[in-house]
Amino acid sequence: MSDWLRAFPIVPVIVCDRPELAVDLAHALHDGGVDCAEITLRTPRALDVLAAMTAAAPPGFAVGAGTVLEVAQVDRVADAGATFVVSPGFDDDVVDHARTRGLHVLPGVASATEVQRARRAGLSAVKLFPADLLGGRAAVDALAAVFAGTGFVPSGGVGPHNAADYLAHPAVPSVSGSWLAPRAEIAAGDLSRVAERSRAAMQLRAAS
Repeated sequence: MSDWLRAFPIVPVIVCDRPELAVDLAHALHDGGVDCAEITLRTPRALDVLAAMTAAAPPGFAVGAGTVLEVAQVDRVADAGATFVVSPGFDDDVVDHARTRGLHVLPGVASATEVQRARRAGLSAVKLFPADLLGGRAAVDALAAVFAGTGFVPSGGVGPHNAADYLAHPAVPSVSGSWLAPRAEIAAGDLSRVAERSRAAMQLRAAS
């Protein structure tokens, strides 16, 4: 199972189009004990947000890119300073190119077939997406039973109501979700509760 993920039990999914908030957002997450952020490529200025965050994030804070769908995007996020990429599905070319660029890569899977493809590509961890629609913790149980050594990162429908249950599973190194910094609050420039939610999330990890 990927050791790099063990260092980041909570992976916040960030949808942001305001680069001027990037540094404060990173520090708010860090203040709550969360030391990474996945900046999704869903907004026109996502690359600017990523670059701003990597340039001034706290020491040890990892910034990655999410919703990476194409090889060209891998180059753009790598050039902007990303250290990992996350995809909603499995794409061989994206995986191969990300590794060529020296990035950690976490592709999405929704079936046993895709898990096998990821293992054949040499990956030891995958994103289970959309986790809630695929069966939640029961889906992790079923897949982990036959794919020993593979880490599963649930994403989609993950929040404070079920994160601890996922994290208690030995095959789950981390969980991914947007509840720490909701898109609407970021758009409004309101980061007042990010550190608070981050601390609560890390407490869920400690309790699992």
